[in-house]
This record gives sequence, C-alpha cells and structure tokens, in this order.
Amino acid sequence: MRYGKFASVYDELMEDIPYEKYVEWVGSHVQSGKLLDLACGTGTLSQLFSEVGFDVTASDLSEDMLAIASNRFQEANLAIPVLQLSMDNLEGIGGFDAVTIAIDSLNYLETEEEVKRTFAEVHAALNEGGHLFFDVHSLFKINDIYMDSPFVMDGENVAYIWHTEKGTHANSVIHDITFFMRHGETFERFEETHEQRTFPVETYQAWLEQAGFQVESITADFTGQSPDEESERIFFHAIK
Repeated sequence: MRYGKFASVYDELMEDIPYEKYVEWVGSHVQSGKLLDLACGTGTLSQLFSEVGFDVTASDLSEDMLAIASNRFQEANLAIPVLQLSMDNLEGIGGFDAVTIAIDSLNYLETEEEVKRTFAEVHAALNEGGHLFFDVHSLFKINDIYMDSPFVMDGENVAYIWHTEKGTHANSVIHDITFFMRHGETFERFEETHEQRTFPVETYQAWLEQAGFQVESITADFTGQSPDEESERIFFHAIK
C-alpha cells in the first residue's frame, strides 16, 4: 500500500491512538534490544521505542511516510535508521530481538500469500527467542462497524468525509475518503482509496505456527483479555 497525500495528514488523524499503551505492551515482554518497526508510518511509535531504550530500525513502503519519519527523528536528535521495505520482503536484514507491525498495518496486505510470506520473513529476521508483536482489525470491525459509514471529522486543519463498502475479498473493506486540508484561508481537497482485509483469529494463529512461531498471547483492545465477538482490534504476541 502506497500512501499519497494521506501521509501529510496521518498524524492528526491518529491522535486518538494510544501509542504509549503499545510501548507498554511490548515493554512488558521485551525491555531492550534491536527492534524493527515495520510499517512505521510517520515514526511516532519508532520514536517512543527509541526513547525507552530500544535500538530501533524504522521501515515503511511509503516514501512520503518515511520522509516525515526522518524529519521527526532528526528533530528529536535520534539516530534511527530508516529503510524503504515491504513487510513481506525483508531480504538482507536480520538480527532483531523484536519486530512490531502496529496499528492494523498488516491489514493492508491483500492476499493470504502476502501475510504468510510476511510471517516467514519476520521469523527469518528475528534472533532465536525473538518476539513479534502486531495487531489487526477484527472480523466484527471490518464487517459491521466499518459498514456504518459515512464517518465525518471536522478538525481545525483537516476535515474528511469517509465512505466504506465491502471489499473485493471476504472480510475486506474499501475506504473512500475525501479530505479537506487547510492552507491559510483556503482548503485543498483530495481523495484517497484504501482497501484492508482481515482473517479469523484462528487463521492468523495457524499461519504463525506454520512460519515457526509459538503464539504466546492473543488479546483484544488493549485490555489484556481474550477477544470476544465484539472486539475491534486483536493483538498477537509470538516468539521464534
């Protein structure tokens, strides 16, 4: 998935994401070491991991996202390497103690093969005993909550109208978003279309085990509790 102008408004739209809870979750299992933040976006989570002591490498497929992340790291005086990588092709890198794929980034992979290949690539990039942490949208969120669109946000500098429809695959959704971004006294209008796909919890677990992982926990919505039928975000922790 390559973001367009969406990268420039991403941080404002993600203000309600509890990044600190993500760091606490990872830190409750791994306190230090080399960490690869896959699909790092604009680098907010990478910066937080670095500030609590991890040796972070940040990667994303989007040049626009990585440009913003690089500026963030420079302004914070953090020497975080930035790599342009697809999460399902990590050839040439390795030796990590932890890998994160945060904030439903895995849901942008379109096919079963891409998800399986991502798990295999992450497994190869991890040291023995290394940890994988990721979250995905639940079936309930994709098939029920997202189908209640349109959603509207009217912010000071960014506004949007967000329509959704069933995607091209089972358990997928197409997001059609019209943005209005402030430039002085005027607003620029632009549109983005994104598609996300998810799979049953049991399917993710089976694919992780096929890749050689031991699944340590499956929880929901930052609660530490097992998912139920109305959970929205599912968290996986697996060990090589």
